[in-house]
Amino acid sequence: MKLLNTYDDRDEAEEAAEKLTGDKRLASERDATVVIYNLFGIPSWGNFHRLGMYNLGELKSLLERRASWQPADQTRHAEIIATLKTVAKNYGIEVPGHWL
Repeated sequence: MKLLNTYDDRDEAEEAAEKLTGDKRLASERDATVVIYNLFGIPSWGNFHRLGMYNLGELKSLLERRASWQPADQTRHAEIIATLKTVAKNYGIEVPGHWL
Protein backbone atom coordinates (compact mmCIF):
# COMPACT_ATOMS: atom_id res chain seq x y z
CA MET A 1 0.00 0.00 0.00
CA LYS A 2 1.11 3.50 -0.77
CA LEU A 3 -0.10 6.98 0.08
CA LEU A 4 -2.67 7.84 -2.58
CA ASN A 5 -4.08 11.14 -1.33
CA THR A 6 -4.49 13.41 1.69
CA TYR A 7 -7.63 15.11 2.94
CA ASP A 8 -8.43 17.92 5.36
CA ASP A 9 -11.93 16.66 6.12
CA ARG A 10 -12.58 13.33 7.84
CA ASP A 11 -15.91 12.69 6.10
CA GLU A 12 -14.36 13.34 2.69
CA ALA A 13 -11.47 11.00 3.52
CA GLU A 14 -13.79 8.22 4.69
CA GLU A 15 -15.94 8.63 1.59
CA ALA A 16 -12.83 8.33 -0.61
CA ALA A 17 -11.67 5.24 1.28
CA GLU A 18 -15.01 3.55 0.56
CA LYS A 19 -14.45 4.00 -3.18
CA LEU A 20 -11.16 2.08 -3.22
CA THR A 21 -10.79 -1.58 -4.06
CA GLY A 22 -8.20 -3.82 -2.44
CA ASP A 23 -6.32 -3.11 0.77
CA LYS A 24 -6.77 0.37 2.17
CA ARG A 25 -6.09 2.30 5.33
CA LEU A 26 -6.98 5.76 6.52
CA ALA A 27 -4.60 7.36 9.03
CA SER A 28 -4.93 10.72 10.74
CA GLU A 29 -2.02 12.98 11.50
CA ARG A 30 -2.07 15.99 13.78
CA ASP A 31 0.12 19.03 13.33
CA ALA A 32 -0.57 21.62 16.06
CA THR A 33 -4.32 22.14 15.70
CA VAL A 34 -4.65 20.82 12.15
CA VAL A 35 -5.61 17.22 11.43
CA ILE A 36 -5.00 15.69 8.02
CA TYR A 37 -6.13 12.29 6.83
CA ASN A 38 -3.79 10.14 4.76
CA LEU A 39 -5.42 7.58 2.48
CA PHE A 40 -3.27 4.54 1.76
CA GLY A 41 -4.22 1.92 -0.81
CA ILE A 42 -3.22 -0.02 -3.87
CA PRO A 43 -1.97 2.36 -6.58
CA SER A 44 -3.99 1.40 -9.64
CA TRP A 45 -5.58 3.39 -12.43
CA GLY A 46 -8.98 2.08 -11.33
CA ASN A 47 -8.49 3.41 -7.81
CA PHE A 48 -7.19 6.75 -9.10
CA HIS A 49 -10.22 7.01 -11.40
CA ARG A 50 -12.63 6.23 -8.56
CA LEU A 51 -10.99 9.00 -6.53
CA GLY A 52 -11.33 11.45 -9.43
CA MET A 53 -7.59 11.99 -9.69
CA TYR A 54 -5.23 12.88 -12.53
CA ASN A 55 -7.99 13.89 -14.98
CA LEU A 56 -8.76 10.25 -15.77
CA GLY A 57 -12.44 11.05 -16.33
CA GLU A 58 -11.50 13.70 -18.87
CA LEU A 59 -9.07 11.28 -20.54
CA LYS A 60 -11.84 8.71 -20.86
CA SER A 61 -14.07 11.30 -22.52
CA LEU A 62 -11.28 12.34 -24.88
CA LEU A 63 -10.52 8.76 -25.90
CA GLU A 64 -14.19 8.03 -26.60
CA ARG A 65 -14.19 10.74 -29.26
CA ARG A 66 -10.62 10.31 -30.49
CA ALA A 67 -11.65 10.14 -34.17
CA SER A 68 -12.95 13.71 -34.09
CA TRP A 69 -10.20 15.41 -32.09
CA GLN A 70 -9.44 19.03 -32.69
CA PRO A 71 -5.94 20.48 -32.09
CA ALA A 72 -7.00 21.56 -28.58
CA ASP A 73 -8.04 17.97 -27.80
CA GLN A 74 -4.67 16.65 -28.95
CA THR A 75 -2.89 19.21 -26.78
CA ARG A 76 -4.99 18.33 -23.74
CA HIS A 77 -4.41 14.61 -24.31
CA ALA A 78 -0.64 15.21 -24.42
CA GLU A 79 -0.82 17.18 -21.15
CA ILE A 80 -2.79 14.45 -19.37
CA ILE A 81 -0.51 11.70 -20.67
CA ALA A 82 2.59 13.61 -19.51
CA THR A 83 1.12 13.76 -16.01
CA LEU A 84 0.14 10.09 -16.08
CA LYS A 85 3.65 9.07 -17.13
CA THR A 86 5.02 10.84 -14.05
CA VAL A 87 2.40 9.19 -11.84
CA ALA A 88 3.20 5.80 -13.37
CA LYS A 89 6.89 6.26 -12.67
CA ASN A 90 6.26 7.35 -9.07
CA TYR A 91 3.96 4.41 -8.30
CA GLY A 92 5.69 1.74 -10.40
CA ILE A 93 2.71 1.14 -12.68
CA GLU A 94 2.38 1.39 -16.46
CA VAL A 95 0.25 3.67 -18.58
CA PRO A 96 -1.96 1.42 -20.75
CA GLY A 97 -0.93 1.53 -24.40
CA HIS A 98 -4.45 2.26 -25.64
CA TRP A 99 -4.38 5.56 -23.73
CA LEU A 100 -1.38 6.80 -25.71
